[in-house]
Amino acid sequence: MRAKLEILAMVLGIIGLAGTIAATALPMWRVSAFIGANIIVMEELWEGLWMNCYRQADIKMQCKVYDSLLELPAELQAARGLMCVSIVLVVFSLLITGCGTKKSICCNDNMKSKNITLALGGCLYLLSFLTTLIPVSWVGHTVIRNFYNPNVLDSEKRELGEALFVGWTTSAILLITGIIFLFSYSQRRSKEEEPYADMHVMVARDVSRADSVYLKKSPSSLHKHQEYV
Repeated sequence: MRAKLEILAMVLGIIGLAGTIAATALPMWRVSAFIGANIIVMEELWEGLWMNCYRQADIKMQCKVYDSLLELPAELQAARGLMCVSIVLVVFSLLITGCGTKKSICCNDNMKSKNITLALGGCLYLLSFLTTLIPVSWVGHTVIRNFYNPNVLDSEKRELGEALFVGWTTSAILLITGIIFLFSYSQRRSKEEEPYADMHVMVARDVSRADSVYLKKSPSSLHKHQEYV
């Protein structure tokens, strides 16, 4: 059962890696909001971490990479760095937990080393969950705040893009993956401690026997008298 659970966690980790890469690459972090005077528009704008894209009526979409990182708002600058960190963390988590699974041939079948490796991989998954959730939530909070801000022009207001929903879903998958690996680690630890507990009971029994005094049974005087008779 634990082996199947670890395989499930590995599959979820691969899905989490794909979701993290997709959320980082998609240009749809902030999209045009069709409100007020913008109900009928001839142009749609997508803003991502690396580029923005314009799509006009009957014209193919045109994308342009940002000329400078400094022209981006603070939340997109932070999101770019944190999402790249998330990708690196998930890659390392997959490699480390792959070596720590029960069916892996790494660590020369040393279960103690595998357990430590599995726990480390689970912690890295939880860290990647944070580095994915923070930028996505930060950008989403900024979009919602500006959307309801009356001082912001309708043409400058944005809505939540698909990349944000991909990021939130991916962060949930990474959280579940980390919890599964840490749960598997705790189960392994409990199995390791059982033989030590049985050994302690056996040692305690041996000590109690060693401390006891053995008295040899001697025949009574009446028994000796009957033997003479």
